[in-house]
Order: sequence, then C-alpha cells, then structure tokens
Amino acid sequence: MRFSTSPYARALGQRMDDLHPALRAYFSGVAPGQVGVGEGTFERVGTRRRWLNPFLRPLQRRGVLVAGWHTGVPFRVENRIEAGRAVAERILQLPGGPWVMRDSVALTPQGRLVDAIGRPALATATASFDVQASGGTMRLRSRAVGLRIGPLRLRIPAVLSPVVRLREAHDAATGAQRVDVTIDAPIIGRVYEYGGTFTYRIEEDAR
Repeated sequence: MRFSTSPYARALGQRMDDLHPALRAYFSGVAPGQVGVGEGTFERVGTRRRWLNPFLRPLQRRGVLVAGWHTGVPFRVENRIEAGRAVAERILQLPGGPWVMRDSVALTPQGRLVDAIGRPALATATASFDVQASGGTMRLRSRAVGLRIGPLRLRIPAVLSPVVRLREAHDAATGAQRVDVTIDAPIIGRVYEYGGTFTYRIEEDAR
C-alpha cells in the first residue's frame, strides 16, 4: 500500500512515522480494488443545545450533521481512494433509521486538507485543515469553513466561523481506534460533537 495514494499521508510526509502503527495503516490509503471497513459505536453524536435542532435538521437531510443528541450509536465506515481523494461513507444506526454521511478529503497545493461533507447535488459543508501528528495521534484543526450550495460557494467570515477539531488515536486499553470530533462556535461554544471507538480492516471491494 503506497502512502502517495492518501491525501493524509501526502500532507504528513515523514511525519507519518509519528503515528501509532494502526493509524499509519488507516491513513496510508486503500489500494485499488480494496475497501477499508470500520465498525464500532459512537458514545455520543449530535448537539446538546436543543434550540439548534431546527437549524441542523436541513443539514441532516443533506448528510452533513445529525440533529438532536444520541448516545450508543452503532456505525460502519467504508474508506476508498478515488482520484487521489480519501472518500468515506459512514452509516449511523440512529433511532429513526440509518443515516448516511459521505465526505471527500483532498490535499491542496498549499499542503492543507480540504474536506467536503454532504451530497454535492444538494449542498456540502467544506473545511480546510492543518494537520499534525505527534505522540502516536493525528490532529486536525480547521482554518476556514464554508458551504457549497450548487454552484454557489460561501465562506464563513473568520470572526463567525466555527472551529472544527478532529483527534484520532489508538486506544491501548481496547486495541480499538478512537475518533473525536468537536465543533465550537464563537460566543456560543460547543455546538456539535461525536466520538467513539471502532475496529478496522481492509478487504476486497465488492462494489
């Protein structure tokens, strides 16, 4: 498996060696004809701020964010490399039925990762990230956040822009991989989060 196939690995370069071996395998990419499959449980996903739910429901319908507050949510993720992008499909088993979130991560010429989440035909949320690897852990922090609605691109001004943070680590106690994502808005504070653990494997892609 070549590191060059993954935008994460290309962004980190030799810093890939600072990741735990399990995370190096996860972020190295997936060879053609294969798919990376993760299965686990989100201990928490959504927002504790009920007044935000009317604003999040349209984004939930577009596969961007989940409205409400949920715990103990089983999920499955499938990772592929398509045209140099890391493409993921996450299926969350919510109380109301399965919910799908798709995202596509690319590397810019400036060495930043750009993640587009949602359904391109409807709307996507986009964020550009700085990436760090240290102590076996991967961390991303957003530098800019925006929306794409059809051909229209909207960049949220920095003074109003939420900050998205992602942390991926190896859980030594369970041997599983841990992911935690938080979104914090100016003045308001924490507006969205999810976190949990999963196991990961590479298998032949039946698609």
